[in-house]
Amino acid sequence: MATKAFQRIYTRLDAITKATVSLKAKGVSNDELAIVDGRLAQVVKTKGDLITLQVFSGTEGIPTNAEIAFLGEPPTLKVSDQLAGRFFNAYGHPIDGGPEVEGEVREIGGPSVNPYKRRQPSELIPTGIAGIDLNNTIVSGQKIPFFADPDQPYNQVMADVALRADVDKIILGGMGLSNDDYLFFRHAFEDAGALEKIICFVNTTEDPPVERLLVPDMALTAAEYFAVDKNEKVLVLLTDMTLYADALSIVSNRMDQIPSKDSMPGSLYSDLAKIYEKAVQLPTDGSITIIAVTTLNDGDITHAIPDNTGYITEGQLFLRADSDSGKVIIDPFRSLSRLKQRVQNIKTREDHSQVMNAGVRLYADAQNAKTKLENGFDLSDYDRRCLDFAKEYATRLLSIDVNITITEMLDTAWELFGKYFSKAETGIKQALIDKYWKGR
Repeated sequence: MATKAFQRIYTRLDAITKATVSLKAKGVSNDELAIVDGRLAQVVKTKGDLITLQVFSGTEGIPTNAEIAFLGEPPTLKVSDQLAGRFFNAYGHPIDGGPEVEGEVREIGGPSVNPYKRRQPSELIPTGIAGIDLNNTIVSGQKIPFFADPDQPYNQVMADVALRADVDKIILGGMGLSNDDYLFFRHAFEDAGALEKIICFVNTTEDPPVERLLVPDMALTAAEYFAVDKNEKVLVLLTDMTLYADALSIVSNRMDQIPSKDSMPGSLYSDLAKIYEKAVQLPTDGSITIIAVTTLNDGDITHAIPDNTGYITEGQLFLRADSDSGKVIIDPFRSLSRLKQRVQNIKTREDHSQVMNAGVRLYADAQNAKTKLENGFDLSDYDRRCLDFAKEYATRLLSIDVNITITEMLDTAWELFGKYFSKAETGIKQALIDKYWKGR
């Protein structure tokens, strides 16, 4: 930070809203930080000499003659190997009782990696969750969200993915976390003995909502250090992007900007894209994979936040409660990984895609049988076998609490096929049937 002697200090505000203040000042740049009446603020708009600052903790009580000191730089993060195993707030300051990090100072929120320096994602990221690895395989350098209702255990899933993924570093960006959620993540990582490869940036419900806007950029600046500078495989977990978008909306509304769909700012698409487009597979083997959570309102995927997210990301993982098995599952119908074909049958066993397709098709037949049953139609023997298969398929393969290897997932699927169906009913190629069939 600039020292007091070199700061530009002003003592007159022209306008004050609920989240912003405006004044006339010279030589100020976009995103620059300032101290307004002792509160941290950031430049969000410049129009000639008229400067608008977003005050992170709100403007209540700020007088028109408040002191405003510009710091001469945007938000920064010190990057080094000392980040590993640490917990920070939205400003990159430790909240775990440890010392400040020493390292190179880097601006947050910079441009994404030049497309010329990228290569096509082709490395498998296993999670141990069959609903992901078997049906919606994730690839390094991919960007993909979980869509989930607020009452579903998405943070538990994120922690499980973090602890199971075969990566060098895991960076959590927590936005609007309750203290219970924050402590859950912290204890989960500590108890697993995995702190040495985990870095967390956290904004809790007790912190100003606007501070959430810093968290993804802090997390991704750290990710770029380890991926680009250190050639490491980095997994970035962001939860909850709906609360991030809500913070964007708060600032937009308080700046009297005209809202777009669902009260979101018109810049929502580009605001989300600048985060998700940081996902990258580098030629040097370093990579940034982004898995985020977007919570839904009553399952509404047409809302502006999931709608825009779907255009930007490479698929989605849809969590839902399954009434038949009593489990929370990765929905095989509404989930999609658009990059799975880059690793299935290439980095995994030759029967992967055939087994995946057969499992989902038979599960779909079970849903049709369930509809017949609910409407009072008689069920065939095949219908009843499909229903029995679906319950066991959801319990042993789609449930989020399953933790097995991809080979074990494939073997389990073959076991279920052989238990409930004939070879012909699976529709799998004969050569694979001859090699892997486990039934009669």
